[in-house]
Amino acid sequence: MSVMLGALRSTRPEDVRSNARHAEDLGIDAVFVGDHLVAAVPVLDSTLTLATVAAVTDRISIGFGVMLPALRGAAWAAKQIATLQLLSNNRVILGVGSGGDVHGRAGWDATGVPYRQRGARTDETLAALRPLIAGELTTLPSGATVTLAPGAPVPPIWIGGASPVALRRAAEHGTAWFPSMVLPDEVAAGARRLTEMAKAQGRPTPAIAVGTAAALGRDVPPSLLDSFVAGVRDYGVSADCAPHLAITGTPAAAAARFAEYAAAGANHLVVGIIGDDWRRQCELLAEARTLLNSAAMPS
Repeated sequence: MSVMLGALRSTRPEDVRSNARHAEDLGIDAVFVGDHLVAAVPVLDSTLTLATVAAVTDRISIGFGVMLPALRGAAWAAKQIATLQLLSNNRVILGVGSGGDVHGRAGWDATGVPYRQRGARTDETLAALRPLIAGELTTLPSGATVTLAPGAPVPPIWIGGASPVALRRAAEHGTAWFPSMVLPDEVAAGARRLTEMAKAQGRPTPAIAVGTAAALGRDVPPSLLDSFVAGVRDYGVSADCAPHLAITGTPAAAAARFAEYAAAGANHLVVGIIGDDWRRQCELLAEARTLLNSAAMPS
């Protein structure tokens, strides 16, 4: 189980460092950050934030949830990823996405990347990323050839999104499929399609990591959950699905929800924290994971 880093919407460096150390102390597997150039709220650069996390921790993995490499171009994206992989002692998880309408086109306009070309550029970048990161001679989408040095071990590549296009990219390029804000039945249906598509590509079936959100405890204000539902509706989640996404209640109740995702085929959860009590929520999530692991152990 991993968490979205609580400093995503904070520009205070002490939050990045202390929250990352807290997550590592709790035994959480990884911390993830989103990737935005222009957003509705101030956000820190994802690559530099993860480099800071790597510098103050020893074990925990560091993940992009998700990077938009099409904003950077294949070569610059690969250079950043390879450097971060080396500096972190190979702890990177590379979530990759193409961006969506909810985030608007301001970041694309700022970099001069045509918004309507983001999908095609993401496909081109994915085709080039592995050899670029590894330091191999690579032909870029522009036709130029380049070798980046130093190379680094290619990190796991998790393809973000729940669309048919995301499934196709996961089958072609991914170590894992990484949908967010989906219910277990959607995960199970996607898992079946992913198996078929990967087989057609002659590749092993990717793992499945699901992005979800939680507000644990007995005193969560209903208004907080109402705001969460409204927020995910803005991301295109249906009115039928949105009220059922948040993981709530006691750690035992959360462990039961974790088990539903596991039964649907999920190998990993990346949990975003609803509300401001990030550190306490991480503690409750760690307790829920312990309960899940205990239930899964043979008696």
